[in-house]
Amino acid sequence: MKTNILLTISYDGTDFCGWQRQDKSAGGKAVRTVQGEVEDAIYRMLRQPVKLYGSGRTDSGVHAAGQAANFFSPIASIPSEGYVRALNGLLPHDIRIMEARQMPEDFNARFSATSRSYRYFIQTEQVPFASEMRYVWYVPRRPDLAVLNEMCAVLHGETDCATFAAAGDQSLSTMRYIEKACFYCEAQNPNRLVFEIEANAFLWKMIRSLVGTLISCEQKGKDAAFFADILKSCDRKRALLTAPPTGLFLWKISFDGTRRHI
Repeated sequence: MKTNILLTISYDGTDFCGWQRQDKSAGGKAVRTVQGEVEDAIYRMLRQPVKLYGSGRTDSGVHAAGQAANFFSPIASIPSEGYVRALNGLLPHDIRIMEARQMPEDFNARFSATSRSYRYFIQTEQVPFASEMRYVWYVPRRPDLAVLNEMCAVLHGETDCATFAAAGDQSLSTMRYIEKACFYCEAQNPNRLVFEIEANAFLWKMIRSLVGTLISCEQKGKDAAFFADILKSCDRKRALLTAPPTGLFLWKISFDGTRRHI
């Protein structure tokens, strides 16, 4: 009997071509992806191929603190915690399995998810250490937190996010339900600004486009009404700067909230 195992996965996305396995992406050769590495590690553990179902895709250079993915194990006798120890012994150091849980047979990490939370980290004013450069966007000034959060308030609720979808996005709808969007400073580092956003789902490169546009609007002295006009235009050309992938983390996947549309 197969068991449905849910993994919580952390990874440094710097050296990956995103989450999704791409076996024929570079001239017919496989490229390095998180899904590919984890599936290969599970194969070496179980000696059988499995399909890993992720809660969402992250792009090249984007990190994760709490990606969620499930697979069906053909060996029912392995306890959940056994996957954590075994897979971390087989995976490269830029991927860690944080938790493994047995789930009901009908659970799917993508379709059972009720919301996805991301955090984007911005280092302001003080130059970050070299070891931090892979995980932040350096902005050499102090943005106005109040102005940024006034603009964020425009995003809450059912929102057409077409303005911030990258060209090539294949979503059937650009409507998303945004539960939360705000900026705040880290308690232990006043120069570290965090943008946190939670929604039922996201469009391709939507968060990076949002962050870059919000920071650009604030820098240009624009207000919430100006940002709202950009959002309501549903015109990709109205979006401003796209923030780099370095500061973006898939932070948490929730399965116990209200199920919204995709």
